[in-house]
Amino acid sequence: MNPLILTILLFALGLGTTITFMSSHWLFAWMGLEINTLAIIPLMTQHHHPRSTEAGTKYFLAQATAAAMLLFASVTNAWLTGQWDILQMSHPLPTTMITLALALKIGLAPLHSWLPEVLQGLDLTTGLILSTWQKLAPFALLLQINPTNPTVLIMLGITSTLVGGWGGLNQTQLRKILAYSSIAHLGWMALILPFYPSLTLLALLTYLIMTLSTFLVFKLNKATNINTLAISWSKTPIITTLTPLLLLSLGGLPPLTGFMPKWFILQELTKQNLPLLATFTALTALLSLYFYLRLSYSMTLTMFPNNLMGTTPWRFFTQSTSLPLALSISMAIALLPLAPAMMALLTP
Repeated sequence: MNPLILTILLFALGLGTTITFMSSHWLFAWMGLEINTLAIIPLMTQHHHPRSTEAGTKYFLAQATAAAMLLFASVTNAWLTGQWDILQMSHPLPTTMITLALALKIGLAPLHSWLPEVLQGLDLTTGLILSTWQKLAPFALLLQINPTNPTVLIMLGITSTLVGGWGGLNQTQLRKILAYSSIAHLGWMALILPFYPSLTLLALLTYLIMTLSTFLVFKLNKATNINTLAISWSKTPIITTLTPLLLLSLGGLPPLTGFMPKWFILQELTKQNLPLLATFTALTALLSLYFYLRLSYSMTLTMFPNNLMGTTPWRFFTQSTSLPLALSISMAIALLPLAPAMMALLTP
């Protein structure tokens, strides 16, 4: 792709999210989401492959449906209450409709079916943008609307943690596994949103860090399915050693970074007199943990048959930039001791 066009598209991508962040009026928020969607579609279809074209089309249809639903809900809210302000959502009907529209935008189950298919058709860089940056604008709106009835978000959260765990069990494609991992993490965030929005922000932050480092590791190894992970030890032995820690952090095991949001969320659900919900959510995390363990096993405990020439690449200097990867892996593994400081920063 032409560097000038790429720059314009990335600028529009940033602009759309920023407009949604800054807006207090539903029309401005909708406009920001639309700019965001239209900017990423050319990035998705840049390879002119049938799979990427299909992914772009599916993404466009899902996002257009969600945007139309959002616009309809905001107009309905203006008609019922006379308010266009995002923070003044008081009527339950438009609030529920907007929650469902934003759930479709980010891919919460049962409105998730587009996400694994779309992510599978993209290259890892565009997949990274879709899994991280594209979640920010809808979450900014979800954090502001303050739903009066938490039932919708709790149901979406439980379904997402279940579907995210079950869906990834029999997958061999890494991008689909990461899509289901994303759905499960978003479920945890949706679950705690009505009770403690600051925790949702913390969970989103840790999810972004861990997903960024996972995508960067797979991009460095040019890995798209589980089998290609087995040869990574001959290319990047140090990163291959660190990756199981990163994957187990995604699974939420202590003493790694990923344990922090799950620990706080389960604690808060228990404080809200929802011990059954907390227990059920903790058990659904085991489903996700299983496929992270599969990835760890195939990457580090499987010795791929190799000849002498095949084991030499790690001795050569690599041309890829390693600073973002080093920083993100360090943060994805070792942020747990900073948990009190992060909670203090995010709690108003």
